[in-house]
Amino acid sequence: MANLVSILIPAFNVEKWIGMTIDSALNQTWSKKEIIIVDDGSKDKTLNVARKFESKNVKVISQNNQGASNARNKALEYAQGDFIQWLDADDLLAPNKISEQMKFSESNSESKILLTGPCGIFYWRIEKAKFYSNALWKDLKPAEWLIEKFGGLHWLIPACWLVSRKLTEAAGPWDKRLTLDDDGEYFCRLVAASNIVKFVRNAQCYYRQSVNQLSRKCSAKALESLVLSTKLCINYLISLEVSERSKKAGGQLLRHRLSKFYQGERDIIKELNMIAKKLGMELQHPIFGWKTRLIREIFGRKKAISVLDISQKIKVYLAAKWDEIGFSLSDAAVKADKK
Repeated sequence: MANLVSILIPAFNVEKWIGMTIDSALNQTWSKKEIIIVDDGSKDKTLNVARKFESKNVKVISQNNQGASNARNKALEYAQGDFIQWLDADDLLAPNKISEQMKFSESNSESKILLTGPCGIFYWRIEKAKFYSNALWKDLKPAEWLIEKFGGLHWLIPACWLVSRKLTEAAGPWDKRLTLDDDGEYFCRLVAASNIVKFVRNAQCYYRQSVNQLSRKCSAKALESLVLSTKLCINYLISLEVSERSKKAGGQLLRHRLSKFYQGERDIIKELNMIAKKLGMELQHPIFGWKTRLIREIFGRKKAISVLDISQKIKVYLAAKWDEIGFSLSDAAVKADKK
């Protein structure tokens, strides 16, 4: 009998996107599936949109706002599947995404193989999505995967993964202390619990980029979360391998993260330095690109963060708006053809 796959969707204030995301889950060619949506106290019409899809195989749960990690854990409590497919409420799955990964899983009895696939970045039209391959786009042993991720600052979105029930239980729940990089920490933990990470090239998903996702300013709580996540992720690597290359990769991750805190948060920088010393290294001041240095010279260190933030948001907003126009025109053309 085919394995049941649970597609778990945490949602918060995504009324604009949630319908398309649920459609991409329903349209999976893997027939034996269930979809569980947890609305995390949305203030818009997200819950109303989600409830329109309720059926025997689509469950919608509502809770007061408790954060993404809590919403994911709630979805996992209800999941009955042999495999777990995570899906953020504004991202999309290609129709054959799960089927392609399950082909490999069903031909292999090893339940601690972690399955990934490629991710394309888009605004509105997935046919315009751009796929940028990186060092994680291949089969890797757990320590090697973490070293490549930290050393190259690579990333994969939650939708890329397909996780067996055995691995899910081995890794444990999402860490509710984390509000920033909670997904980075969770999947590093999953990798550390696995025997191998298998990259399935035809199992595609799509990451929607929007203005709301961009901000260089972080709350104190978010910065504390990033420090904790960084510490945990490095510990996962060191638990697998203590070597010069693992320490170097941990150091590269710390140097990258330091630029996020380089605004006078002395206690946080002190803590990062303590982590660095355990790796046998010293953190240096972050090296900024020439554009950032110029803006810092003109506007000052603190104002530069806001200027860079606004500049990036304008760039993404214009690109997204242009793609939205193209999406609307093509959608109108499709509707006209149907008439």
